[in-house]
Amino acid sequence: MAEKLFISWDEYNATVEKLAIQIHENYKPDLIIGIMRGAAPIIDVLSRIFKLKCAYLAVESYSGKGIEDQQGKLTFSREMSSTVQNLGGNLLLCDDLSDTGVTLNRSIEWLKKYPPLKGKIKSIKTAVLWKKAKSSFTPDFCAITLKNNPWIVQPFERYEEIRIEELEKKHKNKG
Repeated sequence: MAEKLFISWDEYNATVEKLAIQIHENYKPDLIIGIMRGAAPIIDVLSRIFKLKCAYLAVESYSGKGIEDQQGKLTFSREMSSTVQNLGGNLLLCDDLSDTGVTLNRSIEWLKKYPPLKGKIKSIKTAVLWKKAKSSFTPDFCAITLKNNPWIVQPFERYEEIRIEELEKKHKNKG
């Protein structure tokens, strides 16, 4: 099993803010696109900072239990989800991390072929919080470049181990 890097909420928020500054200094996106689920909290914050709408692209690559060291087959959603009426312009594609780089590369290809975006993309830049040493992909914006390849445990991931019954019991006593 891979070594684990545990991230606190304070570290997470500071990393997103560092990424926002990098983007602000170098790029003017028209739309922020997040690769779900990892990018959900990132694009929520970035869309608030930059006062931009966002879109969600569901891509699944990790599945099952105990497979932290490997990436599974990629599955893309049929559609991208957004309330933006006229998609296009300068796109900022975000994910939580660049592990191997496959998801980011394939997502760029998907966006270029997506009918509502065809012929309307000025540029696509990528942004991640972490880039692992083994990643073959170099994002345009990266808050932290790691010297190794840990499994990153983000602060909200604790909910993957919690059962709803545990939450009911915890909150039942609090009224």
